[in-house]
Amino acid sequence: MKRVILFLCLTGFVTAANAQGTFTDPRDGNRYKTIDVQGVTWMAENIRFKGVEGADYFENNPNNLSHYGMLYDWKTAMKVCPDGWQLPSGSDFKALIEYNESRGAWRVKKTDPNSFGIQLAGMKDYEGTYSEIDEGGYYWTSTEYDADNAEYFSFLVLTGNEVADLSRKEDLIDIHGSEKTNKYSVRCVKKQK
Repeated sequence: MKRVILFLCLTGFVTAANAQGTFTDPRDGNRYKTIDVQGVTWMAENIRFKGVEGADYFENNPNNLSHYGMLYDWKTAMKVCPDGWQLPSGSDFKALIEYNESRGAWRVKKTDPNSFGIQLAGMKDYEGTYSEIDEGGYYWTSTEYDADNAEYFSFLVLTGNEVADLSRKEDLIDIHGSEKTNKYSVRCVKKQK
């Protein structure tokens, strides 16, 4: 009997330690799953905050909001996270890539309490063309390259293979990030105290 009780207590502790949290945005009531990755709390869903200049639904279709979230230009992305949260840096995304690659997969089941929950929301380029929904997810970082370009994280499914990458300027001399007028998804990280 004692062993059964001890097993149940340990199981409950492990479940609680790995449990996925939630955050409710007081601005609009949207509720987001959260995960902790190496001491950083991430929203595990794309931001759905609307009604701000610089935000779009994919193909201007409001039915895409609940599954994919909104797409934001970089300037809007820098300020769309709720109080106490911020746009992740390139270093934050690099740590997230290393964490998920060490686990062997990115697109684990959404019921996994440690899932980042990639949403392939596509993008809208600076010319106004929407593309890559259900094929690629693009996420702004707070890392700015210059007045016109900023770093982004991408997750693509190419011929069945998953590719996660950052547009890191130090990797290739000709990488310039992305036009800040492109519209990508946003994930937020909790500000460190």
